[in-house]
Amino acid sequence: MKSDRLLSVLLLLQTRGRVPARELAERLEVSVRTIYRDVEALSASGVPVYAERGRHGGIELLAGFRTDVTGLTADESRALFVLAAQGAHAALGLDEALGSALRKVMAALPEPHRPAAETASRRILVDATRWKGGPQPAVDLDVLQDAVFADRRLRLRYRHGGERRSRTYTVDPYGLVAKAGVWYLVADLRGLPRLFRADRVREAAVLDDPVRRRPGVELADAWEVLRRRVEERPGGLDVTVRVRPDRLDMFLRMNAASLTGLPDAVEGDGGDAWATVRLTYGSVVEVRQLLAFSDRVEVVDPPEAREELARAAAAVAELYRSGG
Repeated sequence: MKSDRLLSVLLLLQTRGRVPARELAERLEVSVRTIYRDVEALSASGVPVYAERGRHGGIELLAGFRTDVTGLTADESRALFVLAAQGAHAALGLDEALGSALRKVMAALPEPHRPAAETASRRILVDATRWKGGPQPAVDLDVLQDAVFADRRLRLRYRHGGERRSRTYTVDPYGLVAKAGVWYLVADLRGLPRLFRADRVREAAVLDDPVRRRPGVELADAWEVLRRRVEERPGGLDVTVRVRPDRLDMFLRMNAASLTGLPDAVEGDGGDAWATVRLTYGSVVEVRQLLAFSDRVEVVDPPEAREELARAAAAVAELYRSGG
C-alpha cells in the first residue's frame, strides 16, 4: 500500500539522514521514479523533505525534523513483542535495554493495538535452544562485539573441534550470528570467509588496525556463503538404524540434525517391535554417539557403521572389566 510505503520512506529518512533515491527504491522494491513521486506526496502533506541531485545527492528531511508516529499495524505490534525471545539479547547484554524499548513502544502504540501486543507477549514464547542439547558453555561476547561495532581487526586464540591445542588468528569480522542457540563470529581470514564458534574462542583482543572487509560484502552475504558450505557439504555416511518404540521420540529429538526423512511405521509387536530410521553422518566415527541408547537402537546398515559401533562397545566393555 502506498501509505505504508510513505511511512517507510519517512522512518528510513528519520533514521538514516540523507539516503540516495536508488537505495530507497531497492529497499522498498519500487522504481526510482516512484520514490520521487513519494517524496512529492510527503512534501505536499507538510513533511519537510527535499531531494538533492548529483553524485553526493539524495533524499533528506529538514534538519531537526522528527516525528513520533510509529505507524505500526496490529500484526506489526504483535511481531515486535514476539521478538522479545530469551537468549540472543541476553547474551549480548541487552536484556534491560530490550525491556525498556518495548515499554516505550507499548506506550507509543495506538490504544486499539495494545491488547494484541500484550497478549502476544504472554501467549508466544521463542526458545532457540535444542532439546537435550546439554549445558552450554559460558560465552563472553563483549570483546567480539567491541571489534564488530568499532570496525577493528581481531586477534583470536581459538580451539577447533577435535583439537587439544589452540591456534592464533588475526581476522576481519563482519558480525555475530546466533544459530540454534549457538553464537558464531563471521569473519575473513586472509581474505576468505570463515566461521568461528564463540564458545571455542579462548582469548580475543581488539587490534588498532581497521577492519579489512571485502568491498561490497555484508554480514548477510558472508553468512549465506558459510551456511550453504556447511549444509551442502559433500560426502557423508548414510546410516539405517532400528529404534525401539519406547525410545523413538527421544531418538528423533536428539538426532534431528542428522535425520534424512521420517521414520518408517513401527513393525512387530511387544519385544520384537522396531521403527526404522535413516540418518546421515559426516564420518563413520560419529555413529559412536548411538551407544547412548544402549540396546534400544541397532545399526542395520552399512557394515562399516556396525563394525565401528561394535569396536566402540567392546572398548567400553573392556574398560569396565579391567576396572578403569
